[in-house]
Amino acid sequence: MEHIDQYAWIIPFIPLPVPLLIGVGLLLFPVATKNLRRIWAFSSISLLSIVMVFSMKLSIQQINSNFIYQYVWSWTINNDFSLELGYFIDPLTSIMSMLITTVAILVLIYSDNYMSHDQGYLRFFAYMSFFNTSMLGLVTSSNLIQIYIFWELVGMCSYLLIGFWFTRPIAANACQKAFVTNRIGDFGLLLGILGLYWITGSFEFGDLFEIFNSLINNNETHFLFCILCAFLLFAGAVAKSAQFPLHVWLPDAMEGPTPISALIHAATMVAAGIFLVARLLPLFTVIPYIMYIISFIGIITVLLGATLALAQKDIKRSLAYSTMSQLGYMMLALGMGSYRAALFHLITHAYSKALLFLGSGSIIHSMEAIVGYSPDKSQNMVLMGGLTRHVPITKTAFLIGTLSLCGIPPLACFWSKDEILNDSWLYSPIFAIIAYFTAGLTAFYMFRIYLLTFEGPLNVYFKNYNGKKSSSFYSISLWGKEGLQTINKNFGLLTLLIMNNKERSSFFSKTKKPHQFDVNLKKMMQSFITITDLGNKNISSYPHESDNTMLFPLIILILFTFFIGFIGIPFNQEGIDLDILTKWLTPSINLLHSNFNNSIDWYEFVINATFSVSIAYLGIFIAFFLYKPVYSSLTNFYLINFFNKRGSNRILWDKIINIIYNWSSNRGYIDAFYTTSLIRGVRGLAEVISFFDRRIIDGIPNGFGVTSFFVGEGIKYVGGGRISSYLFLYLFYVSIFLLI
Repeated sequence: MEHIDQYAWIIPFIPLPVPLLIGVGLLLFPVATKNLRRIWAFSSISLLSIVMVFSMKLSIQQINSNFIYQYVWSWTINNDFSLELGYFIDPLTSIMSMLITTVAILVLIYSDNYMSHDQGYLRFFAYMSFFNTSMLGLVTSSNLIQIYIFWELVGMCSYLLIGFWFTRPIAANACQKAFVTNRIGDFGLLLGILGLYWITGSFEFGDLFEIFNSLINNNETHFLFCILCAFLLFAGAVAKSAQFPLHVWLPDAMEGPTPISALIHAATMVAAGIFLVARLLPLFTVIPYIMYIISFIGIITVLLGATLALAQKDIKRSLAYSTMSQLGYMMLALGMGSYRAALFHLITHAYSKALLFLGSGSIIHSMEAIVGYSPDKSQNMVLMGGLTRHVPITKTAFLIGTLSLCGIPPLACFWSKDEILNDSWLYSPIFAIIAYFTAGLTAFYMFRIYLLTFEGPLNVYFKNYNGKKSSSFYSISLWGKEGLQTINKNFGLLTLLIMNNKERSSFFSKTKKPHQFDVNLKKMMQSFITITDLGNKNISSYPHESDNTMLFPLIILILFTFFIGFIGIPFNQEGIDLDILTKWLTPSINLLHSNFNNSIDWYEFVINATFSVSIAYLGIFIAFFLYKPVYSSLTNFYLINFFNKRGSNRILWDKIINIIYNWSSNRGYIDAFYTTSLIRGVRGLAEVISFFDRRIIDGIPNGFGVTSFFVGEGIKYVGGGRISSYLFLYLFYVSIFLLI
């Protein structure tokens, strides 16, 4: 173990044989390769397990000895230009390699059952193995050129996996959108790398940081150009980690299989942007403007992601916007200089969000057994409900992941998010207020997802216990224009709010007590809306729990969600050091000269945590009173009765709800803005340029050609060689001359 770092170069190459052999096998021996497909899954998991053990030993060695190891060898030497390849092992590398391997192994085990009936089973494991290779190569890279190579390979794998079901137009469009959006950031990253090389003459991290900092401190370079190069580097991270304004690809990326969402769009690939900023933070810290831009983009993304998740109906897209918001927290922490808090939240969020995504996959898997493969139905939370008794393990796992993401102690995300919230007070009170407010929104929309999915009665898709279908009707929900609900879910608040005074007076004249609310509301809504069963005529079974191979990763992730947060407990008193994470990150923290003190006493910690946890509980309680059936009936009754007596308040409340819903359902109008200003604008400009090219650039020479043709044709008939014609023209011109 003493010299295990010397063999770290092999880490990216261990998973590589699987995609290579699958590709060769499908070309040369397609039948045998497909018949032995489970062997390839086992091989992929086994090789990645070797990498995990290797990474674990490397991490333990780093915690004990706090070293940074780098090894490089020359690749290209030409006069003054030298390009080297190598690997770089520091705390950030070991953390990322542990994170990638542990989550990837669980996702691959889960995928073996989830994708078992898919014709692209082998292709899926080939893509996933190559993605793991690319990601491990990215985090072990020793210079910016290597990072850019693996950065593009990771993007290519993301493109292939998002468009895995490429025969579906939605999936094909989603992967193209992700590809184009990331190309914007990647082009900025490439320009930033080239600009830094122009300034410093090096791609290696150690030399790059030392030379760049020296040039800035001694005013030996153009400061604005340095800011531009740093900003272009940050642009690559903005696109990859779905930060505003290049976040638009992430919710559409949910068109890929759910295990892909769990691995690359929650735990690893989107974390590549956070990794890049963390790796280059010694360079960014000497430019305060860039640090402020990083924190500013982070806080905007925190709030935007939370508000866009409020009214989403697709369970995976709701989790995608949640991921976007949590990545914003990490970016905010890095911009504040709180390196430890950012990486801590990266770790805890990865396991919690992987648990939530795999839990959603289990839900979708059970729903597809009833409604068939139809994302509009199997992923729509409005069409779920009452799943608690049918998928109890999935429900428990999803609840634990939800509580963790809400920041409820002692689960993982509580420790990391609370540290970011506390550090935000030291950086900017305005940012802190937004961060705390978003923490409450996170608790609200996460429990909205949980309650819509698991609580309440069974949906119309599933039989009642007497063997009859439950009646259903369309209703205007509290956070949606239109949704399939049974009356017991009580989402009729907006329907009553948009009634005129006469209709509402008639309704409340028959509703004197809260228990009469449901009955009268059902009668009223049935008079407005036709009952429908969405065309499902042959529903005959209940949703069921997933197989053990899908439940096993959920159970392991539950353990991670419970215990991984304890590695960063910020207590160091009386010689007792419980903060493993700080010991792990000591070399990097010393390099950055972090200003945040993470050693606090119990009293200070409890005071700080009480406020954040109280806000989280407030968001949970609001979600319970609006979406928990046993409470929402009373809530709707008293709120509507209140607004019925105060018409102006009713109108104001109605407008607020509509604004929130429209903002969320229309994705903050950002996609529409891009479509109008960029897509249509570029197409219009292209049409104008095309017209100018065809009519002006090509038209001028073409006009000369046509003119020459007609002149030649005319002259041809004038000079025909006939004497009679010449005499006729001669006499004609002489006659005209004499007349004049």
